[in-house]
Amino acid sequence: MNFYLTYFIVAAGLFAFVGLFTMFGVYAERKVSAFIQHRLGPTETGKYGTLQVLADMIKMVQKELIIPAAADKVLFLAAPVIIFIGVYLAFAALPWAPGLVPANINIGLYYIFAIISIETLGILMAGWGSNNKYSILGAMRSAAQIISYEIPAGFALISVVMIAQTLNLQDIAMQQGILSADKAKFFGLWDVSAIGGILSWNIFQAPHLMVAFVIYFIASLAESNRAPFDIPEAESELVAGFHTEFTGLQFALVFLAEYSMMFLVSMVGVILFLGAWNTPLPNIGSVTLATWTTGTAWGIIWILVKTLALVGVQMWIRWTLPRLRVDQLMNLCWKVLTPLAFLCMLISGVWRLWVM
Repeated sequence: MNFYLTYFIVAAGLFAFVGLFTMFGVYAERKVSAFIQHRLGPTETGKYGTLQVLADMIKMVQKELIIPAAADKVLFLAAPVIIFIGVYLAFAALPWAPGLVPANINIGLYYIFAIISIETLGILMAGWGSNNKYSILGAMRSAAQIISYEIPAGFALISVVMIAQTLNLQDIAMQQGILSADKAKFFGLWDVSAIGGILSWNIFQAPHLMVAFVIYFIASLAESNRAPFDIPEAESELVAGFHTEFTGLQFALVFLAEYSMMFLVSMVGVILFLGAWNTPLPNIGSVTLATWTTGTAWGIIWILVKTLALVGVQMWIRWTLPRLRVDQLMNLCWKVLTPLAFLCMLISGVWRLWVM
């Protein structure tokens, strides 16, 4: 009984976190976009507009659940749930701090990639079930985009896995907390044994992993349907794309999935490239900065700070760059990112054999 209660508490806690982050993300995005466009953003509802998202949620809950007459009711009702669950379940394998991971499985990265692929199925269900030409076009665009960009994203992540030699995300995080004496010498620290710190992060372990991180981050924008890769939801062309017909709680689930995906792909990038929950401060000699800033509480703080920083960059890009055309999007994927990511994967193999 305690076993099931524990997992229920964990699941409820993750759901509560996803909901709170979505509220924060919506408010932050409005303020970020307003700053970039020299506007004020929300100001009237609550101090500095902080209650605007809560007001929107109350309005959304009160809205009528409308099912188009020609829609496939089963697909139409199930699609938002499938889209959200496909993203929500991926949070189970994410390590938040030393020893703090809801499900510490050996194939954590593989599990995340497998489970979020369900989102594509949900999007196709939403488009087809709506029986709306804009929804169908948006769903087809989204499926083509997500499936295409999973390839360079996967190659970029495999570049890290080949060096780390594990798919366990907690193990990958642990590896980035130690900088041995040999690696310290590699960075020019000849007389000390530096433990921890920013130089032990994977992005600094091999030069090509910086390229792999950039490739992954660009692909993650496409995976999340974020601008400049938001052609599945192009308002100027498709009204709202695959979720044009959804209202009320159904639209809320789709929106919840989008912001959850933003956080998820950012946190995966942090875990694999940016040191996960490890501190950026090193131990050098008698100055034990890493020791002072390591632990469960510190781990949660570090991983949240790094992840939210990447989420902020996502918002910055959305309100800075124009939307790509479909042909530009596919050219970028297949002619630029995929060859580069494949090259990074090959270099990781050579690096593992001859350098490490």
